[in-house]
Amino acid sequence: MSRDAGRLLNEEADAEEGTSPPRRPFTARGSFVVRCDECRLPALNCLCPYRVAVVSHARFWLITHRLEHYKPTNTGRLIGDCLTHTETFTWSRTEPDPRLLERLADPRFQPFLVYPDDQSDYAERVVTALEDHRDEGRIPVFVLLDGTWRQARKMFRQSPYLQQLPIVALRSDRVTRYHLRKPSSPHHLCTAEVAAELLRLNHEPGPAAVLDDYFEAFNDCYAASRVHRRLHEDTPAMARLRARHAFADEAGGYTGE
Repeated sequence: MSRDAGRLLNEEADAEEGTSPPRRPFTARGSFVVRCDECRLPALNCLCPYRVAVVSHARFWLITHRLEHYKPTNTGRLIGDCLTHTETFTWSRTEPDPRLLERLADPRFQPFLVYPDDQSDYAERVVTALEDHRDEGRIPVFVLLDGTWRQARKMFRQSPYLQQLPIVALRSDRVTRYHLRKPSSPHHLCTAEVAAELLRLNHEPGPAAVLDDYFEAFNDCYAASRVHRRLHEDTPAMARLRARHAFADEAGGYTGE
């Protein structure tokens, strides 16, 4: 990695956030690999054949750290690939996205901020039972802070417009299956895994299973491409996604379970 690229990925990650995007795209290891324009994975193992769109009752709004947009290992975008109505907003400390502020003020939606409940200063905002706080006349929305743990903490603390939202602290015994970045704990799930668990929490196992399979296909395709190995056979998750894709083509568009 060049000295300038290292400065972009390390020093800028901890700098004060501005409103403009990064000055250049992702330039770390793998930046010169030939990639699919749609899925951003190496063309050697494109993910596009496994992409299936489903509809869930709960929606997801991703507030994404600007450095994550250019990282091909980012899993937040997998949520938007699978789940219709997913929206992504770039986080800014000084100028929040007006679209996000409009969504937060829209009475049709009932947003919940997904964040750990390990600090006492916001304990009164933590929702212990989602059903007890749900308004049946409104659409539940899970707001995800899409970035590293360090970035997510900064986004949480420096976003006044999120300070009134109830907090859902996801508790899961699952061990992460994400092997493209090293987590600080095996129980720290990546963004796509968190979304799948939230769908199960919302009693939507069908869309959760699709997102799980898509994430697994992403993991396998990317891992194989890193060692320049082409996958010649589908994994079970890939086979299930292909079957759903074929069903969608026959039905004129797959819309969930």
